[in-house]
Formats: sequence, C-alpha cells, structure tokens
Amino acid sequence: MPQFVIERDMPGVGGLGDQELKGASEKSCSVLRDLGPEIQWVHSYVTDDKIYCIYRAPSAELIEKHARDAGFPANSIAQVRAVIDPTTAE
Repeated sequence: MPQFVIERDMPGVGGLGDQELKGASEKSCSVLRDLGPEIQWVHSYVTDDKIYCIYRAPSAELIEKHARDAGFPANSIAQVRAVIDPTTAE
C-alpha cells in the first residue's frame, strides 16, 4: 500500500502537553476507525510548529478526507517513492 508524508502546519504544537497530544491522537484514531482499514496511521513527528505524519493509504484523497473529518490541517501530502538510510550507501 502506498505510504505518504503529511505536513501539518500547527503553530505552537510543540508546546502541547501530554493530555492535549493524547486528545489529538484519540480524535485521529476515531476518524480512522470510521474510515476503515484501508488507511493506517504509522507514526508522527511533533516539532515546534508542525506535525509530520506517516500514513499508509490507497490515495492522497483518503488522507485529505481523514484530515477534514478530524479537523486537522494537511498542508502537504506527498507519496513516499523510496526509503533510504545509512545502509543504502553500502
């Protein structure tokens, strides 16, 4: 299944506490359950003003629907074409 990186502009998100992040996670998971097993949240990276999420889904359109239904921005959605790491250089 295709994998995507979603960039979410969320000023100040890095300052949220554990309970606020838990609430956002719960909202995301609730919408994912409603959308069905075709879309999967892998994990996210929280920085000062953005969240970068890794999702698996058949299309960017389904990721956009998740963002709308959950009330989260999805400022950029890019399909992953390859994964590299230090072992790629070997």
